[in-house]
Amino acid sequence: MDLYEYQARDVFEKYGVPVLPGIIADTPEEVRAAAEQLGGVVVVKAQVKIGGRGKAGGVKVAKTPDEAEEAAKAILGLDIKGHVVKRVMVAGGARIAEEYYFSVLLDRANRSYLSLTSFEGGMEIEQLAVEKPEALARIEVDPNTGLDLDQAKAIAVAAKFPAEIVDKVAPVFVKLYEVYTGEDATLVEVNPLVLTEEGDIIALDGKVSLDENAEFRHPMHAELEDAAAADPLEAKAKAQDLNYVKLDGEVGIIGNGAGLVMSTLDVVAYAGEAHGGVKPANFLDIGGGASAEVMANGLDVILGDPQVKAVFVNVFGGITACDAVAKGIVGALAELGSTANKPLVVRLDGNNVEEGRRILNEANHPLVTLAATMDEGAAKAAELANAA
Repeated sequence: MDLYEYQARDVFEKYGVPVLPGIIADTPEEVRAAAEQLGGVVVVKAQVKIGGRGKAGGVKVAKTPDEAEEAAKAILGLDIKGHVVKRVMVAGGARIAEEYYFSVLLDRANRSYLSLTSFEGGMEIEQLAVEKPEALARIEVDPNTGLDLDQAKAIAVAAKFPAEIVDKVAPVFVKLYEVYTGEDATLVEVNPLVLTEEGDIIALDGKVSLDENAEFRHPMHAELEDAAAADPLEAKAKAQDLNYVKLDGEVGIIGNGAGLVMSTLDVVAYAGEAHGGVKPANFLDIGGGASAEVMANGLDVILGDPQVKAVFVNVFGGITACDAVAKGIVGALAELGSTANKPLVVRLDGNNVEEGRRILNEANHPLVTLAATMDEGAAKAAELANAA
């Protein structure tokens, strides 16, 4: 789960990371009141989970409450790369002397943590990595030992911070790492981390991504989720404990096991090239159990997507045998009734496959087409979606 900037600011403050005061507001009138409360120069910042806000006009400096209110009128309702601004943060101003970059992220390839740090902040890290790779220090952080002050200083030196700045930024690096581990994050990023003209180090903008697999350790994280901004289908699937991700395509996918579902996405995408360019509409892993209830929940979510024109059910019977899967499909279609109104292509393989196919053949449901192989099933589902 990605946090909004104001949420990241609050988390930083909880861990002692130096931040500026910030007040959230949903209307121009609230922005004016916030600017009056903070006093002096403020920055009105769009709260959207996307980069490039400044370039899109979503960040404006205001010297007076009047200017802050006018800035809010320009920002609220602004479309930034498909994200409509509904809330802003009014932050205190800072006299910036220098801008830096610091992040800690999960390095899945090396099964470790990775610190990315640069003396040159304020620009997109991807751009910096391409244009000036020598300016970006990539330092592995061992999860078993963590990041202490000595290693934080070593990171600052590797990132080419001047000696007089190293002692200032290193303690902030440590606190940001404490945010990362304390909140079970997969990313903690500050861009820019600034040195003010007064000589203070401040996290001026923060990005935090939380590991949803660790939610059981952090019940308070549920309060950080923006339910109103969530995709309704993804929210519905999450409520039913389904592993679902919506994609932009026409062929709904149901499989048991993440690896099988990922392979199915690739096969459907390839087959779709020969059938009008149709693509997978989702990732949906129903896991090891394929009961009528689980299958019905999965189909209910997928069929609720108006973009879906056909569904490909690709199941390999293992712990759950194919006859149980087939009974689940038949039961799901009966349970859904008239709401099941799009063609289903079903490919079964593995444990007790012949019995599973017999059950589906006997049911003889008009929406169901059996496929012998994954390639055959993907091609048929793409064909049906293209013809719909």
